[in-house]
Amino acid sequence: MKIGEAKELIQVKAPVFSRRRRVLANAYNVEEYRKSARKVLPAGIFDYLDGGSEDEVTLRRNRAVFDSWALMPSWGPVEGPDTSTALLGRTSALPLTLTPTGATRLFHPEGEAAVAAAADRAHIPYGLAGLSTVAMETIARSHPGLDRWFNFGLGSEPKAAKDKLARCEAAGFTTLIVGVDTRALGARERDLHNGFTAPPALTLSTIADIARRPSWWVNFLRSEGISFPNLDPHSAAATSMVTPSMWQHILGHSDASSGWKELEELRQAWQGKIVLKGCVNPSDVDKAARIGLDAVQLSNHGGRQLDHMLSPMDVLQESRQRVGDSLEIYVDSGIRRGSDILKALALGADACSIGRAYLYGLVAAGSPGVGRIIDILADELRRTMTLVGVSSVPELKARGGEILRDLRSSGEILETTKSGNN
Repeated sequence: MKIGEAKELIQVKAPVFSRRRRVLANAYNVEEYRKSARKVLPAGIFDYLDGGSEDEVTLRRNRAVFDSWALMPSWGPVEGPDTSTALLGRTSALPLTLTPTGATRLFHPEGEAAVAAAADRAHIPYGLAGLSTVAMETIARSHPGLDRWFNFGLGSEPKAAKDKLARCEAAGFTTLIVGVDTRALGARERDLHNGFTAPPALTLSTIADIARRPSWWVNFLRSEGISFPNLDPHSAAATSMVTPSMWQHILGHSDASSGWKELEELRQAWQGKIVLKGCVNPSDVDKAARIGLDAVQLSNHGGRQLDHMLSPMDVLQESRQRVGDSLEIYVDSGIRRGSDILKALALGADACSIGRAYLYGLVAAGSPGVGRIIDILADELRRTMTLVGVSSVPELKARGGEILRDLRSSGEILETTKSGNN
């Protein structure tokens, strides 16, 4: 080859001095965004985002279970492929939703506003946390076309619950997500070591680590104080960051006395859609269908609550067999690749949902980082669909049994991976 010809094949990249631009240009998967997020956040904040409960067995299992399913392509023509699907009666560009995450401005000053903007651009649903640091009305005004879901907590005083439902309806939220996996707070031992407790009890090493992350501190201090505007306006945590109640709300849990009765009452009171989030028991999925809920999000809270818990993928097939097509089923906890989404759909899911994954993008590069995470998963899903030989989401779901093989049933040994999260 002549030198002139070789020059045509070589491209010299100009140096990029912006950290955010470097990440957007050079991070090609969710794990690389995770590593970038780790460099940005103080260790205590990163561990709060990344960690699980107790020995983190559930956290690791959430990733390992995806590796137990192998893909089996079939030869034939593929068109597209088309990743669009219908979720709760509305079209989504992907079989993917962004699940609620609380106190998002701890990770990036724009918080939920940045995430909502990315979801709007991608034309997928966004679930706003009850403990969001941006008001639901603000999200509604900024993104009127966004399919807006809201994380509604059971156990509220009846008038407060009625007022919250009225707010959701007035702000155009179509769907309530009801979490049922936080009857007690999981033992997140990373947080205990870091002093990320209610109220905070920071150690000297934690304070020193925060000092080594000046960019996070500068952004944090320049921003308005964190509050929770979707709570009862008379709550101290709704207006101020500096009280211990704020930390109780971040780290706290829902009313353990709530049960099916409250869900049935909510079904009667709310005319929109309801998603039950946080169960991995097929009997609960069956009961949710019988009381008229619209969807179930199989979830173990990303391994942050009960350790040694089943993964949603462990119960997905049985759950689908129990309820047929009477409600939609979503899967979260451990989604890191487009192939993970494909595997879940092949086993009976209607969509997947991500939380930590998009937060890694938010930390690393703001709203464009969230958008890049969505794009990466979309590209991986389309590529995997093409390579296994399916052209659409309905075809994928119909032919799921032809596409996957369970390595555990064929005597293969599944290695538990060291990394994984929600």
